[in-house]
Amino acid sequence: MKILYFHQHFSTPQGATGTRSYEMARRLIVHGHKVTMVCGSGFMAKTGLMGASRNGIRRGVVDGIDVIEISLTYSNYDSLPKRAMVFLRYALKSVGIAWKENYDLMFATSTPLTAGIPGILMRLLKPGKRFVFEVRDLWPELPKAMGVVTNPAVLLGMGILEQLSYLTMHAGVGLSPGIRKGMLKGAGSGKKVAMIPNGCDLEMFCPAKEGSDNNPTQFPDIPATGLRCIFTGAHGIANGLDAVLDAARILKEKSRGDIHLIFIGDGKIKPHLIQRATNETLNNCKFLDPIPKTRLADLLQQVDVGMMILDNVPAFYYGTSPNKFFDYISSGLPVLNNYPGWLAGLISEHECGIAIPPEDPVAFADALIQLADNPDMRKNMSINGRKLAETQFPRDMLADKLVSFLETIGEKEIQNTSLNYDEIGIAQ
Repeated sequence: MKILYFHQHFSTPQGATGTRSYEMARRLIVHGHKVTMVCGSGFMAKTGLMGASRNGIRRGVVDGIDVIEISLTYSNYDSLPKRAMVFLRYALKSVGIAWKENYDLMFATSTPLTAGIPGILMRLLKPGKRFVFEVRDLWPELPKAMGVVTNPAVLLGMGILEQLSYLTMHAGVGLSPGIRKGMLKGAGSGKKVAMIPNGCDLEMFCPAKEGSDNNPTQFPDIPATGLRCIFTGAHGIANGLDAVLDAARILKEKSRGDIHLIFIGDGKIKPHLIQRATNETLNNCKFLDPIPKTRLADLLQQVDVGMMILDNVPAFYYGTSPNKFFDYISSGLPVLNNYPGWLAGLISEHECGIAIPPEDPVAFADALIQLADNPDMRKNMSINGRKLAETQFPRDMLADKLVSFLETIGEKEIQNTSLNYDEIGIAQ
């Protein structure tokens, strides 16, 4: 099949952001399909294309993927209205590309929700083409629950766009149980929605070898001793990273300077976090710049605990599938999670970390102290986490499920498919 793949925030492993679309596209190519990726320009993403653009677009082949990059710079530091305009401009330019390109199946992945606009319009303009919509975060539920978007007209428009995406898609993919449930509710009967979460890059992210150097010169800012706890990814409102600083204050009061809290990444509230840590002399907090995913894999071998942090918003409990969790367990890091939901359940069931209640800095600090004082417990959690990564979330296995799903949608009418979804591990 010829697959037209829309992901505004596409990146190769040379970028400092998620690479799900890159890995999925590569797997589709391995199975004999042709993939054209349509993306924008992100401040932490790297598309792999070089050189100047022509008429706001540059195009080339990256690791077998035909990449079309639209010159639309995006940053988490931008205001919400500015980001919304970038989302809309990408969607409108994508409609033009979809009209001109020859393809069999369109696969559009959000966020943002506007990624579904090309698919909606092509159902009218190219009714014979298949449209599969992938949802990474539930919109408008999440921004509404967080209070980020409050304008009733904007929320209404987002709700309409969400419903149109679900109604016009031939099938869908959700990255978590809550996302899939929300999609099924909006899609109506007769449509397949697969749950295919983010996965583990088992060859890139590996546990540190026994006796390896814990303070390599390539990461001089990582402390050589003590419990090194890391958070990687966006520093945005949704991440609720003040919770880590609240715990840092309690650790300071308890004179536990041996526990280090390290932040890798960037985002709108990072300056606030740095200023707060300075004002409160939280010397146990260290803020570092984003690094490419390839280097991040090496860095995770030099720390002891991965922190899974989100703001206490019930919509997050079953409606997210964070990349960092899968990187942590691949690297054999015990995971400290501060919000309920399906990931907290996995952590508790497989004993690969500690799940604490939200908005409880004392429990947060006590969990860090428990991890610091019990190296044997950390070792067991490390083994359990890597086993979970290998058995349930290998990237290749999940990518093959997506390939099987798209092949079925692309080659047969959705109502008449004979594929046994249980056999390939896809929920209906």
